[in-house]
Amino acid sequence: MTNNLNNTLRNNPRNNLRNNLSNKSGDKPRVLVLLAAGINRDKDAQDAFTLAGAEAERVHINDIADGTKHLADYQILMLPGGFSFGDDIASGKVLANKLKYKLKDDLLQFIADGKLILGVCNGFQVMVKLGMLPGIDGDYMRQDVTLTNNDSGKFEDRWVNLKVNPESKCVFTRGIEKGIYVPICHGEGKFIPRDDEVLTRLQENGQVVVRYVDETGEFGTYPVNPNGSVAHIAGICDETGRIFGMMPHPENYIQRTQHPNWTRKDLPDEGDGLAIFKNAVEYVKREL
Repeated sequence: MTNNLNNTLRNNPRNNLRNNLSNKSGDKPRVLVLLAAGINRDKDAQDAFTLAGAEAERVHINDIADGTKHLADYQILMLPGGFSFGDDIASGKVLANKLKYKLKDDLLQFIADGKLILGVCNGFQVMVKLGMLPGIDGDYMRQDVTLTNNDSGKFEDRWVNLKVNPESKCVFTRGIEKGIYVPICHGEGKFIPRDDEVLTRLQENGQVVVRYVDETGEFGTYPVNPNGSVAHIAGICDETGRIFGMMPHPENYIQRTQHPNWTRKDLPDEGDGLAIFKNAVEYVKREL
């Protein structure tokens, strides 16, 4: 699949010398934070990447589609949270279709070039509806999992504990050994694989990255698992580890004053979520 992908995209007129842009010159990694109608966590995502040492720019999808901006000029693509296109049809579906039919070749080239993609909450929903995740067998346009209505039947807006899979190949969570405490804010966050075969493959392949747990690191039912996700899954990556999506919001806990008990607890200056963005920045500096 990968070789066919490269051959197919080689003659794409939108791909030029931009694809060979390297960050090894020492410049800050460039992040494109995607904007579209209904996205509302774009500034938070930009701030997180900026604090992590990147140069982050918020760019509207229309500016990429009409050639005003070029995805190939960036090393990281960020799909932020919100309610893109009002969650019409299903959360993330409309934006996923726009990406598929307007920017498919650009996205596939971005992936083939070994660059990074992060999707949070609505961004994660977009990724699974598009098929970018889990990207089984290198097919980034086939949907094998979904995110649907919470079992509670209501919008869940609170903080959760996450356990990082130490066996995961995910670039974004490398070196994170302790749990992650971050907020959630969603009505359609229940993770469901197409079938048991897909779930088994994700688990055996190190693609299950983070799961919902309690304060002691143990799995549990609601409210520990806030949406009823199968196998308590809160986030997954593709087979390369370079594409990662999660429902909780790491961009909303990057400094201690964002913690709900920051005035009562002795907390480190950096919030748990910042490490995810730092890992991405360091990977680009090292590999791209």
